[in-house]
This record gives sequence, structure tokens and C-alpha cells, in this order.
Amino acid sequence: MFIAGFPAGAWGTNCYLLAPAAGEECVIVDPGHEAAAGVEDAVREHGLKPVAVVLTHGHIDHVASVVPVCGARGIPAWIHPEDRYMLSDPEKALGRSIGAQLMGELTVGEPDDVRVLTDGSVLELAGLSLTVDHAPGHTRGSVTFRTPAAPDLPPVLFSGDLLFAGSVGRTDLPGGDHDALLRSLARVCLPLQDETVVLSGHGPQTTIGRERAANPYLRQVAGSAATTPGAPRRGI
Repeated sequence: MFIAGFPAGAWGTNCYLLAPAAGEECVIVDPGHEAAAGVEDAVREHGLKPVAVVLTHGHIDHVASVVPVCGARGIPAWIHPEDRYMLSDPEKALGRSIGAQLMGELTVGEPDDVRVLTDGSVLELAGLSLTVDHAPGHTRGSVTFRTPAAPDLPPVLFSGDLLFAGSVGRTDLPGGDHDALLRSLARVCLPLQDETVVLSGHGPQTTIGRERAANPYLRQVAGSAATTPGAPRRGI
């Protein structure tokens, strides 16, 4: 499997393009704030053909470029129904203190073709299989995407803002729920193999094994004696 990724925009949100190999059809994960140019550069450099956009959640730093990216190529966007409203009303999702700062510079709305993600479903796109896990906590409609292991390649988890290297997503915005996030960590992340590569919404890649050993939140839900850490602050 081929994966290209880059941080974009004011919040350094990671956007990923994944394909069976360079030169083939691809899926775009989370084209956020100011990501459209980076997507075009990656498509041109690696000879990719985008066929779909998939979204880990609806916050504007992950979806701001959905309309231009989908519109330029006539492709669908997939999002969980609980977060769909954020595509056209990001201020409601962020609260006025953050949302009001953004509305003057962003054009928001839905692409022409929006499709619904459901827990446990498997998306067959661009010759890839992506398993969807509903993972509320950061937002009500947060999801992750999992790829299976392949010969000589570990499985990959696109964790959005559920799990980061050493931390987790914030839960102090509308729709956030810290207890729900901990339950999502336990249900979605703990059962995964240690070698699973974690590609998150912000920051560097990591592995489930590394986070199982060192991430205080994952240790907490695994029954570790680690003390409850303070609220994280990554992304929006």
C-alpha cells in the first residue's frame, strides 16, 4: 500500500492519500484547511487518481478543503451522520470563540455527493478495504479507518483526533465527551495489534504498541496505575 501525507493549514492537520500503489486510484483522508494545493501536488507527483474523500470527523481543520477537492474531480465525500452538519455550519461545532474567527476567511458547505459512514462497515474504494469504527468523544461523529495487514506491511489506523502520539483529542468543544473518548480508546484502539501504525490527525506517526506502553490515556483505559492526565490541546 502507498501512503502520502502532509500537514496543512493553520493547525498542521495531517491529510493523507492512500492507494494500492503509486500511479493508481487513491482515497483522500481529511483534506482540511489549505489542503487543496497539497493534494494536487501529491496527485501530480505520484500519478494518483482520487476517487473518494473520507473524513474522520467534521471539524473545519479536517474538512475545509472538501468542497474544492471533491468538486474539482466529481468525487464523493464520506462522513458520519452525527458530524455532517459541521460541513455547512462549522461555527456551531466549534463555539463562537473559535468559529467566529474563521467564518470570514472560509467558504463552507457540502460537496455535491455526501455519503454516510456507519460503525463496522467496510469501504471498498480504490482497490482498498477500509474498516470504519465509530469513535465518539472528540466529536459525536468521530470515526477511525483501519486497513488490514498485508504481506510485509503492518495494519494501519487512521485515528483522526482520537489518538495522537502521547496524547488524545480535546473534548472541551461542543459535542466533546471525555468519558466517551476513553470508551472509544478502549473499544477501538486497545484490541489492535502492537505493530499497527497509527496515522493521526496531528503530529507524527506512532504505533499502538508504543502508545499502549507510554500514552497515559491508553494506559488509563487499559487499567494501568497511571494518574489521570490533564486535558490535551491539539487541533480544534
